[in-house]
Order: sequence, then structure tokens, then C-alpha cells
Amino acid sequence: QHFRLVVVGGGAAGMGASHKFARKLPKFSIAVIEPNEYHYYQPGFTMVGGGWMTIEQNTRLEKDLIHPKTVWIRSHATKFEPKKNLVRLRNGDDITYDYMILATGLQLRWDMVKGLPEALETPGVTSNYSPFHCTKTFKELNTVTSGNCIFTFPNTPIKCAGAPQKVCYYGEDIVSNRGYRDKTHFIYATSLARLFGIEAYLKSLNAVAKAKNIDVRTRHNLIEVDTRNKIAKFELLDENCVPNGKVSEIPYSFLHIGPPCSTPQAVRECRELTDEKGWVDVDPLTLRSKHFANVFAAGDCMNTGNAKTAAAVSSHLKTLEKNLTAVLEGREPPAHYDGYASCPVLISRSKAILAEFSANGQRMETTPLDQSVPRRLAWYMKRYLMPFLYWRFLVKGRWNGPATIRKILHLGFVPKAK
Repeated sequence: QHFRLVVVGGGAAGMGASHKFARKLPKFSIAVIEPNEYHYYQPGFTMVGGGWMTIEQNTRLEKDLIHPKTVWIRSHATKFEPKKNLVRLRNGDDITYDYMILATGLQLRWDMVKGLPEALETPGVTSNYSPFHCTKTFKELNTVTSGNCIFTFPNTPIKCAGAPQKVCYYGEDIVSNRGYRDKTHFIYATSLARLFGIEAYLKSLNAVAKAKNIDVRTRHNLIEVDTRNKIAKFELLDENCVPNGKVSEIPYSFLHIGPPCSTPQAVRECRELTDEKGWVDVDPLTLRSKHFANVFAAGDCMNTGNAKTAAAVSSHLKTLEKNLTAVLEGREPPAHYDGYASCPVLISRSKAILAEFSANGQRMETTPLDQSVPRRLAWYMKRYLMPFLYWRFLVKGRWNGPATIRKILHLGFVPKAK
């Protein structure tokens, strides 16, 4: 089968992109390659883990989201041959294209931590990154009565880098409200050299961790979970985040995993499309492949410097729509991605810090308020506004991020992201 445009991936980026171009291209000239029956609002998993939402509230059928003018190919892409404009499917069929958008997202690499796949099915071990385990998080936080509660952050890029902190903070609230805080020790074990990567919000989050008496252990990378003895093993990292040969073993009663992530196997094995680390190699401004003029990307699979969040996807789609449309019309890509990403960091069961920033850490806050200050408004936006924007606008290709709202609220005085 041949298509004018093939979109690989039916998540936030792929769905939004396919809807945008379904309104521009002829009927059935776009194919969406996506194997999964269900589409998840992944930012909502954090809310499920805190008991504010159910997994059902964050789930839709993929068939109900696919644009009626596109063709849904329900299969895995197993091989890319960009020189032939070809994608091979798991059943052996070949799909060819004039243009392709790679929006495969990330793969959760439970296999990169020894014993982890099995550990997730044991008491005390959970992860908000999985739709099959985020409900377990809330149950476990309401069960723990003593010992170490450990929250990990991996030594790889990860979906929503703030998520492991969010569950740590509200988890501390839950355990405190149950009356067991004095018998538990909360540990945030991160592979990074500091608590949060964006300097503008670091002071506020350090203050939160200190107030909650959370033991922040930097340069700790989880390498093994020993469920028999309930021990989490960490390799210690040097200043360059390289293992220094030392290992720390920490007993746990509760263990929340921030899993290592990578692009899917078919993507990272295609050296023609990716960089040396397996990320889709694109121009960070135009989102066009550095190697193939008819290939673009959006979402988490790219090697752009932004944080990998659903909020970033909105700005990706804005740039992608303008640039691919121009290329389809025989022009050069005119738009530049501004690096925008956002992470509402829940710091309790009622407040959040709404971090908005560019790829280089510059603040890109929508409101004129100081968003490094924890606010109830940010929590309610996370719980109610953002799911609404996602289902009603983002996946339908009608939400290009808050840039216009930001400009209005700041009366036009908004510095451009560098």
C-alpha cells in the first residue's frame, strides 16, 4: 500500500498530527500505524496513583480517536527503509509513502533493571508510568506502615521527568495523613546531580523536599531489584553521570520506579534515521530529519533538547503543521520550534508548581504569576483543565500550546525563547 503521508504512532503526537493533515490532504491518503487498541492520557497516570482519578477516566478506544479520513493500520512497524520510503509491518507487509511523520513515543525499558519486570508484580513495588500499575501505587501508599519508601529516577531520558517527584511528594502526604510518617523514611534516589533539571524551579522544589524531610540522594541509578530480600541496588555515578564502580544497597518497604526509556527497537535500529543514542535525528528548529527531506518527527522520539512531555507535543504540532505543509507545497520549512515544555509538579494533595520552560531552561510561564510558587490553581489545572485540553483539542490537532494565551496575559511583553 502507498500513502501520501504515513504517521507512525497513534499517541498524543501521532494522533494530533494525523488530524491536522487529514483536514488538508485527500481522503484516505494518510495512514496511521498504531498497534494498540487503547489510547491513554499518560499525564493522568500520576492522578490515578494519587487516588484522584481512575485509569478508565484516562483511557479511550483508539478507533474512537482516529480521524475518519485516515486509514488505521493496526500493526507494529518493525523496520524502516527511508531510502526506499518504506515501512515494514510485523506481518511482513510493506507500506510506502511520499512523506512520513515519526511519532513513536518512547518504550518503557523495564528490562534494563535486573529483576524489575518480576518485581512489579510483587507487593511494595509499583510505577505510575504503567497503566497496569498506577492504580497499585495508591493501594500501596495506603498500606505501607514503616521502612524506606524509595522513589527512583533513571540514567536515561524519561517521559515527564517530574513524575517520580510528584508521587514522592503526594505519597509523603498520604503516609503522613495515615499517621505513619514517623515510622517511614522517604528517599528520592535520582541519577541526576540535583533534584530538578530546570534552575528556575530548583530552589522551590529543594524547599519542598526539605520541608517534607525527604532524603534526596543524587547520582544514584537503580540497577537491580532484589524482591526476595526487598533491597534496591543502585550504581553510584560520578560528575559526568558515569558509574564509578560503587554500589549502594537500600532496603525498601515501598519502591516506586521511574523506568529507563528509549525509542522503540525498530527506530533505534535504523541508523539512517537516528543519532548515536537511537533518537530520531532532527533539526531542533524545524523538526525535519537531518538526513531525509521527506521525514519529520514529533513527540518523545526525537533528539530535541526539550523535556519529553505532552505539553511539548502541542508546540511540536504547531511547528510540524507549518513546516510539512510548506514542504508539501514545494517551499522550505518556515517555522521554528521554541523548545516549550511544561511539567505541573504536584507537591501535595492540594498544590502544584506549574513549571513551564524552554529547552535551555528559560522560563516560558503562561500566567503573570510566579509559577515557582506552589498554588492550588496549578493543582486544579492539572486535574481538570489539562485532561480537557488533551481529549478535546490536542489529539484532534486543535491545540498548539499556550503561546497566544501567554502573550495576552503578559500584555504582549514575552521574551522569545533562545
